[in-house]
Amino acid sequence: MYLKDFEIRWSDVDANRHLANAAYLNFMSHSRMTFLIDLGFDQQYIATEQISPVVFYEHMYYFKEVFLGATIQVSVELKGMSADAKFFEFHHNFYNQKGENVARCETMGGWIHLKNRKLTGVTAILLDKLNALEKTADFKVLTREDTRAFSKTPKALNSKK
Repeated sequence: MYLKDFEIRWSDVDANRHLANAAYLNFMSHSRMTFLIDLGFDQQYIATEQISPVVFYEHMYYFKEVFLGATIQVSVELKGMSADAKFFEFHHNFYNQKGENVARCETMGGWIHLKNRKLTGVTAILLDKLNALEKTADFKVLTREDTRAFSKTPKALNSKK
């Protein structure tokens, strides 16, 4: 499991004096990009291949508050990927100094070609590195339908009043 450490700064807290939602998202995306850079998905790769990640959704679950001055660790785990690596799902857990899980996030996304603005797979080299990663126990090979799981409008919103 990939872990990244962060110290909670003044700019990371909200009016309730605990870690702000936006800070969770920033820590998570920073951890994910550092993880990908370590795999070889760096600025040179992005510039050469014209491929970049795009997020479809992020579902956050909060368990405990985190306050100014605390340190946290954010994990990056590969939970799902399509056979061609066009789609991915990462899970992030947030741990406090005691090792307690204070929050979790499920992130699904894909890779977009920066010129034609269409979803695409990654190169064979990066695909091999992604396939070689340790995966979560409930890892799933993703399909296009998995990326649409939350696209349905609830029936109550569709009904006329």
